Amino acid sequence: MPSSHPMLVAVASAAALAVLWPAGAQAGPLSLPAPKAGHAQRLVVIAAENAGAEITDFVAPYAVLKDSGLFEVRTVSTTSGPVQLRRAVRIVADQTLEGFDTTTPEGADIVIVPAQADPNDPALIAWVKAQAAKGATIVSICEGARLVAKAGVFDGRRAVTHWSAIKSLEKSSPTTTWLRDQRFVQDGPAISTTGVTASLPASMALIDAAGGTAAAELVAARLGLADWSSRHRTADFSLSPFDYVRAVGSLLAFWTHETVELPVIDGVDELGLALRADVWTRSLRARVKTTNASSKPIRSARGLTILVDAAPAAGSYVPPPGQVAPARAIDVALTEMGQRYGAYPVHMARMSMEYAGPASKP
Repeated sequence: MPSSHPMLVAVASAAALAVLWPAGAQAGPLSLPAPKAGHAQRLVVIAAENAGAEITDFVAPYAVLKDSGLFEVRTVSTTSGPVQLRRAVRIVADQTLEGFDTTTPEGADIVIVPAQADPNDPALIAWVKAQAAKGATIVSICEGARLVAKAGVFDGRRAVTHWSAIKSLEKSSPTTTWLRDQRFVQDGPAISTTGVTASLPASMALIDAAGGTAAAELVAARLGLADWSSRHRTADFSLSPFDYVRAVGSLLAFWTHETVELPVIDGVDELGLALRADVWTRSLRARVKTTNASSKPIRSARGLTILVDAAPAAGSYVPPPGQVAPARAIDVALTEMGQRYGAYPVHMARMSMEYAGPASKP
């Protein structure tokens, strides 16, 4: 009998996968395979199409995982040139998809997919599918689940996504079981999160899986995070018909709109910047711009290349910078926005970012 009998190979493969990836979906603690051969650390790649990726979805994993020192973290874009992070801040990725494949043919250990402006981007879908075939753990953040689902990663598995996308994905990806009431979930080599701000606890859970709770607690203390559990209540998030009507009214009332400047310098904390930019753009009144007297690219605290939008301009609103831990920037920005625009924009920001409220250390 040949030693490579198909049935024996199938059984052996299934046994190996069972060891690496316990059966069934799990919330809470995550598990990760060892780094690939030749990788001193697990290689994490965060992917974006140049037309747009959600800013917190993209920057939070970058900043948190980089801060830990436990991972090699790279960013990739579909093509060369600027990447527009929605709805504000432009960056330049470390590599293109093609460039990454050339330098790293064995693929990433972990691929993180934020929500994309075009979840149907064929190049990014094909790349994610290829990375999964090479053994990468695929992590979707928020509505990044749409693209990951199209790549077939969630077929026959359980996953979560932004509360507003669940019904749509139940129709478009019926072979996936779309869960509620879990901030993030793992099913084998597929990890998924709920909306936007879930990128923070999910990133912390990856650190916990790679380096243990003590390592995660050190990062949490530096960033100002108190909790990275998977606890969540999906029913707490919804928008009424009146909310949508009022949102349209806010967009049409252009005379109430203003430019909000976020000054950036070399060494700026990219996590704090991303959270502030994300909050203010969700006011439906603020046009957020990064500003610096120089037009030279900015290098963030952890190595992200940020393109400056404009020089400071008279008449723009510049929120007080504040001296807070990076993760607390969301709470500070929500408070400032409420003082300037009232309670409604804060409500809309919380709902769209799927943020229950302060969960950070003072």
